[in-house]
Amino acid sequence: MITHSHQIPNWITTHSRVLDLGCGDGKLLAQLVKSHHIDALGLELDPAKIATCLDQGLSVIQQDLNRGLSNFNDRQFDTVIMTQTLQAIRRPDLALSEMLRVGREAIVTFPNFAYIRNRIQLGLAGHMPVNPQLPNPWYDTPNIHLSTFRDFEELCQTLSIRILDKDTSNLSGKRTWLGTVWPNLFGEVAVYRLTKES
Repeated sequence: MITHSHQIPNWITTHSRVLDLGCGDGKLLAQLVKSHHIDALGLELDPAKIATCLDQGLSVIQQDLNRGLSNFNDRQFDTVIMTQTLQAIRRPDLALSEMLRVGREAIVTFPNFAYIRNRIQLGLAGHMPVNPQLPNPWYDTPNIHLSTFRDFEELCQTLSIRILDKDTSNLSGKRTWLGTVWPNLFGEVAVYRLTKES
């Protein structure tokens, strides 16, 4: 189970408007409402997870992220968050563009496919990685667009997206020394704060 990065709350402004795409059980949104007094809205597809969010008093809309964010205005939010969902979206490039249309900033996290454990399983064992970071076998995974730090940064450059900050964490959401020094090799989870180039 991947926990949210310790860094995300540091990138959220108090009393800001935050949209969480693929908000899951609402744990991150609830934390930010409590600590930062944000105006929060979540989007989630799974009815059971929506019910969990509603039980916590969170505002959530059932929505398929693959259909875009056309129901939101430009710059309607200060920050749009997508944690551990980008790799499951059919068009990550369009999702990023939409995030930065409806929000001034975006925070994105995703599993780093170049992480050393994945490289070893793929290179030495000869099979697609199955581990705590990527727990599903290749034929039954929601992850359809696996990427690395380097791949993601190239996509940002192509889309004229400016990287304001980046970090890495392990599966429990904590920063590691090796991940900080060599993120593409030792960073299990990539964490980015983005805005559109002016």
